[in-house]
Amino acid sequence: MPIPQTIRVNPLDLRKNIAIGVSLPFKGPFKSTFTTKDQIKSNLINLLLTNKGERVMNPTFGCNIKNQLFQNITTELQQKIIDIIVESVNTFIPEIRLLDVVVSPDIDSNSISITIDYQIIISRTPGQVTIQFETLR
Repeated sequence: MPIPQTIRVNPLDLRKNIAIGVSLPFKGPFKSTFTTKDQIKSNLINLLLTNKGERVMNPTFGCNIKNQLFQNITTELQQKIIDIIVESVNTFIPEIRLLDVVVSPDIDSNSISITIDYQIIISRTPGQVTIQFETLR
C-alpha cells in the first residue's frame, strides 16, 4: 500500500483571483502576481536589483551587487557576490532555500550573469532566476 504524501500549500495560493503582489520586471503597466511562487520570484529579483539605502524606510534592504561591477572580475569577486547574495536572501527572503548561486563573468562584454536556483520551503517548489548585470560603456 503506497504511503500518502502530504503536499503543503501556502494559504495565499488558495484564494483565487486575489492579487498577492506586483510582478517584476516592470514592462508597461503594472502586472499583479496571484501565486506565492510568482511573488517570491519577483521579491528575489527586487532584492538583487536594489542597492542598500535605496528602499524607503528599509535602508538595509538590497544586495549592493551593482557596486561590485566596476571591480576587476576575479574569482574572489565572484565569491564575494555569492556571499552577498546568500546573506541578503537569508535575511530578507527566508521563505526560500538557496540551492545554487552561479556568477558567470563575460570579460569581453564586461558583464556578469547571476543564476540562482532555489526552492520554496513550504511547498518544495523549485525556481530559478537569471539576471545579467552590464556596465555602461
